[in-house]
Amino acid sequence: MKILICEDEEIMLTALEFRLRKQGFQVVKAEDGRQALTKFKEEAPDLVIADIMMPFLDGLELIEIFRNEFKSNVPVIVISALEHEETVLHAFRIGANDFITKPFKPNELILRIKRIFQELEENK
Repeated sequence: MKILICEDEEIMLTALEFRLRKQGFQVVKAEDGRQALTKFKEEAPDLVIADIMMPFLDGLELIEIFRNEFKSNVPVIVISALEHEETVLHAFRIGANDFITKPFKPNELILRIKRIFQELEENK
């Protein structure tokens, strides 16, 4: 399974990449919203992890583009230091599959990813 990580913090990006590769996932990285769109089109990921606060396009704008312009149902997990209830609700309204607040435990993220993939398998 291929996962696109959209994260502008280099330390977080590297840590997520390491953890996901260790779990056997292929990882594609994007450091800003424009890169994320390009990588999404080129790599056809099975899941996207998107930070809300990124240069050029934020994670919420990416979800709207994936869902409305690309007509994609690829699962998206939003990660953010913002935990305003309205932000979380908005993310879900526009098509996020999950929302995790920074800081988080890497194992929690791995479990959420596996749960999403399991649900996709069950719904085939």
